[in-house]
This record gives sequence, structure tokens and C-alpha cells, in this order.
Amino acid sequence: MRFLLRITFWLGLVLVLLPRDKTPESGKLPNIGAADAVQAATAAVSDVSQFCKRQPAACEVGGQAATIIGQRAQDGAKKIYQIINDKKEQITNDKNEKTDKKAPDHTGSIAVAGEGDAMASEAPRDTLTQDDLALEWRGPEATAN
Repeated sequence: MRFLLRITFWLGLVLVLLPRDKTPESGKLPNIGAADAVQAATAAVSDVSQFCKRQPAACEVGGQAATIIGQRAQDGAKKIYQIINDKKEQITNDKNEKTDKKAPDHTGSIAVAGEGDAMASEAPRDTLTQDDLALEWRGPEATAN
């Protein structure tokens, strides 16, 4: 909570101190110097610090409200964190399912361990005919350069 207040304060200060363009409306605004602004801010901070002494009941209720708001913010952050984690797990599971459904990486021409044992017993051996065995092998013919 204090972090948000600090950020708001410093962001507001930066926005106030940014140089402005000269416009017809800017001439109508009151002309306040930096020293006057610092003095007013100091007085405001002093007044806020004395507020709890003047109004203790309001300060107590404000503290309880800040506690409740902080608790709700924490619960909201936990809920958002849980939603993000659930989404992440769902995406991971979807990716795993897609890879499980993917076609196998082998073509079947070479048996995977344990898979070809049944096929080997069914396939006949010595499938070459006598004519195939009778032919002599010849290498490529040499070409003249």
C-alpha cells in the first residue's frame, strides 16, 4: 500500500515539474513558485501526520480498512497466480498430448526392438530364386575420359 502511495506521489511530482507549452489558458493560471509549493507540501504532510491525534476513531477505521484492502489484494494476487499456473499446466498438457498423437519416428522397414520378432518368424527366408542366384555381379563399366 505504501509502495502505491509513493509511486503516486513521485509520478505526480514528475508530472507537475514537467515543462509546459505556452498556451492562452496558461496565462490565466496562478503563478506559484517552487518554494511556495514545497512549503505547502510540507504543511500538508505535517497536517496528515497530526490527523490521527485529532481523529483517533477515523484513523482506527482507516487502518482496519487498509488491512482489509491489503488482504483482498493478496487474495486477488493468489487467484491470478493460480489462474496463470493452471493455464500453464493446461498448455503443457496440450503439448504433451500433441506429441503423443504424433506419428512414430520409424517407418517400419527396420523393426523396433521387440516389434520385429513376430514378423521375423512369419517371413520366409531365402526368397531369392535360382535364376537370381545364377547371375554374376558386374560393377559399373569404366568410362573413357
